[in-house]
Amino acid sequence: MATITFQGLGSGLQVGEIVEAIVNAEKVPYESRISYKESITSADISAAGSLKSALEEVQTALAGIADTEAYQQRTVSGADDYISITSSSDAGIGTYDIKVDVLASAHKLVSEEIDSEEAVGEGRLSISSGENSFTIDVSSTETLSEIRDKINDSTDNDSVNATIITDDNGQRLVFSSKETGVANAITVTVDDIGDTNNTDTVGLSRLASLNLTEATKAIDAQITIDNTITISSATNEFVNVIDGIDITAKKVQSVDDSDSQISITEDNSNIEKSLTEFVSAYNKLVDLNSNFGQVGKGKSGVMIGDSLLRGVMSKIRNEFTASFDFGGDGTLTLSELGIRSDQYGKMSIDSDDLNEYIDNNVDNVQQLLVGTDSKPGFAATLTTILDFYTESDGLLQGRIDSKELKLEKLSDERLAFTRKMDSLEARLYAQYNAMDLLVAGLNSTSSYLMQQLDNMPGVVRNS
Repeated sequence: MATITFQGLGSGLQVGEIVEAIVNAEKVPYESRISYKESITSADISAAGSLKSALEEVQTALAGIADTEAYQQRTVSGADDYISITSSSDAGIGTYDIKVDVLASAHKLVSEEIDSEEAVGEGRLSISSGENSFTIDVSSTETLSEIRDKINDSTDNDSVNATIITDDNGQRLVFSSKETGVANAITVTVDDIGDTNNTDTVGLSRLASLNLTEATKAIDAQITIDNTITISSATNEFVNVIDGIDITAKKVQSVDDSDSQISITEDNSNIEKSLTEFVSAYNKLVDLNSNFGQVGKGKSGVMIGDSLLRGVMSKIRNEFTASFDFGGDGTLTLSELGIRSDQYGKMSIDSDDLNEYIDNNVDNVQQLLVGTDSKPGFAATLTTILDFYTESDGLLQGRIDSKELKLEKLSDERLAFTRKMDSLEARLYAQYNAMDLLVAGLNSTSSYLMQQLDNMPGVVRNS
């Protein structure tokens, strides 16, 4: 059970205030020092994290510059009701007239009418379409619908769909090729066990190709380019018929229809877009550097005089002035592309200068920014430099980890000091309370003695 102590009852001293003053004399200076250390360490962690994030934004923008797909793109127009178009950066610049002559169609064969309850005939069907061929065995009792199911369920069948159309006279089995084009025409041969005649119109031989009606011919698609070049395709897709251009035929053009016109032009707008995003990310880094490293006006940046901040900014600026050597074809710098810095270190882009250089020699622009197989360009070189700071085991993360470990140690020190102060407070209370009890005892003894002396004989009272 806790002991209830009445402080100062014996001595009249303000024990609580005395103990608090003694403890605070040691506690307040310590807490002030450790709080200052914690605030400085936390500020450094925050600054290092902000710097890392800003550098990572620059790296993200650099990835856009390094993307080869951003260079020498193509804008293709000409899609209409008759054709659709897809293209790559390899598409040859120019214009082309396209006429769709024929659309591809899939082969379809239809049998004569057979009663739904009738057994078709015993034997084997051998079916082929394109490079796929398979066989099914037919029993003497199987109907047309059962034959249909065997065709569709065959694990060897990759090329033919079988369906049934029912009219007033019975059922017809329909063979449909899954793929269009002449090469995928369907052939059905029969081994008619019932009457051993594989070509007559009795029994299973009724399903042989020569006894089937061709509902739809197998046809290759055909287009004509510039009224001169005729091209065929098993499908309605014409892949890479013009360098880097795929054409899909959608509708046949009649004599009275105008030809479709494809136009391919060069589009380098993504280069300026990528550079603009990079300049924006870099200028944010410059603002951060100015804020962290500022001096004067009653303020000091959190990383003022920090060698890490100075080092990374110096290395980045050095890359802005570096030139790419083309060998016998000279050199090129960012400044020549219109990417320049002002007196505060912020970058800007002169669009006129940039686009003029792109129009004159986009290959050199790409080499400067992206590099070649044997030599890295601006984006790759700067990315390598920034990796040293931003990677998971990089300089900045190492600094953050170190400072966070320091914060943990400061927290442990604060906890240990708190326990020490609690112990000191408890000891002081114990000592003062003991003293208070002693004084109370002495006071009680003094009172008793005075009473005894007052009651002794011969004592003269002034009363």
